[in-house]
Amino acid sequence: MVEFLQSRGLDGASVLEIGGGIGEIQLELLKRGAERTINLELSPAYEHEAARLIREDRVEAQVDRRLHDIASDPAAVEPVDIVVLHRVVCCYPDYERLLTAAGDHARRLLVFSHPPRNVLSRTLVGAQNLGLRLLRREFRTFAHPPPAMLAVLEQHGLRRTFAHRGIPWQVAGLER
Repeated sequence: MVEFLQSRGLDGASVLEIGGGIGEIQLELLKRGAERTINLELSPAYEHEAARLIREDRVEAQVDRRLHDIASDPAAVEPVDIVVLHRVVCCYPDYERLLTAAGDHARRLLVFSHPPRNVLSRTLVGAQNLGLRLLRREFRTFAHPPPAMLAVLEQHGLRRTFAHRGIPWQVAGLER
């Protein structure tokens, strides 16, 4: 993901990372030339470690971390040059709403990872969700159809120019 973005130009770029956890990708993009980053999370669980890493890299003035659901309230976040979604679409039930918001916020580039949608991944997701249900947890995972996810982004003016098929994650890079 980082290599794709760097190959398209990071110097001076603004970055929005949706579901960025502790922010490893955004910190790497700052090291490689991005100017500023916004990280949106749904859970405060990552904030302590993220703050430590930001201080360690001395980039406090360049990083904005927020607890915010962009799919529910896209207007509260300004558009940026680059949007990153790593291992997050599979955690969100309404991929259309999430990717619509993400696509509308990407002025230049968007990159996202997702599990493949095949018998194995759907079986693993089903087993994981059964375990979560038995533990009485609300969280669920999803193996959304990749062609449908790409179609949402294409409807918002982005076109895929990069694809990587890894195990278990696949990566799609799109440009405006």
